[in-house]
Amino acid sequence: MKPRSLIRRLAGPLAIGLTAAVLLAGCGGDATGNEDAVGDDGKVDLSQVTLIVGDQKGGSQALLQAAGLLDDAPYKIEWKEFTSGPPLLEAMSSGSIHVGGVGNTPPLFAAAAGGEFKVVQAATYGGAGDAIVVPKDSPLKSVADLEGKDVAVAEGSSANYNLLAQLQEAGLSYGDVTVKNLQPADALAAFSGGHVDAWAIWEPFTSQAEIDADARVLADGSKLANGYTFQVASDAALDDPATAAALEDYLARIAQAQLWSQTHKQEWAKAWSEETGLAEDITLSAVDNRQVQVVPIDDTVVESEQQMADAFTENELIPDEVDVSSYFSDEFNEDTTGKAVSQGADR
Repeated sequence: MKPRSLIRRLAGPLAIGLTAAVLLAGCGGDATGNEDAVGDDGKVDLSQVTLIVGDQKGGSQALLQAAGLLDDAPYKIEWKEFTSGPPLLEAMSSGSIHVGGVGNTPPLFAAAAGGEFKVVQAATYGGAGDAIVVPKDSPLKSVADLEGKDVAVAEGSSANYNLLAQLQEAGLSYGDVTVKNLQPADALAAFSGGHVDAWAIWEPFTSQAEIDADARVLADGSKLANGYTFQVASDAALDDPATAAALEDYLARIAQAQLWSQTHKQEWAKAWSEETGLAEDITLSAVDNRQVQVVPIDDTVVESEQQMADAFTENELIPDEVDVSSYFSDEFNEDTTGKAVSQGADR
């Protein structure tokens, strides 16, 4: 049986959002809301800018606060929280947010749905935190044993690609398992209740499953997943001078905070624990599983993401081939890998 196209299941809200964006453009509207921050001389007053940021629990806001990089921001930040990357990008398509942090997979599905955005900052956390877990006493010993089993995963998330890659490596297709499309909280409940045989997830949920749900890792993505995490900005935000000026500063702060987290693991684990309500041993385990490197948006990143997109297309999870290169921008590389590295070293 061929798997039903993921993009058809995920594109509905995206299509609605894109339609709304088109209608706004047709009416001459500008969804950034920062037009008044640009003076008659063309200069931007950042104190008049509000940057609307999509976030996930224990994500960018918590990291920036822990690193001490929010206090002196010269613009206002309005935070909006999402359960994972796909709904965050749906909100971006509808014009509700300017920028947000996602994993390596959500931009591929958003690109296939015709989203209007660019990936503008990148880091890799390694693939070890992306894992497929099973109950500790499960008879399943390898990925090949998943054939015919129920697997929970948030479709369109980074864990979705890891699951696909692991199945392919084991000689299975995506259709050889029964996928249960569940966001992390629901997936944890299903896993703990014995309603699924396995769960494909990312940190800190991998460590939470191991420590709180007595899970063991069946396979991790250390050899198959690129571990990229991205900041994604809407085209409307990038085209607006005031919002783009705030983005330049914000992305540099994100990169600095990511570097800080690698050299201040205990501090970050404590802050992450306080933000999420997870026990500190869980967040410390998650931090230890992630080896952070800030990387430029370059051919290496784009080619890796293109390979992922092609794999989804080959498995009919994305219905048509998509060229992802036009959805990546190196405009902020100097701010995120040059200035950020030098400034981050001083913190």
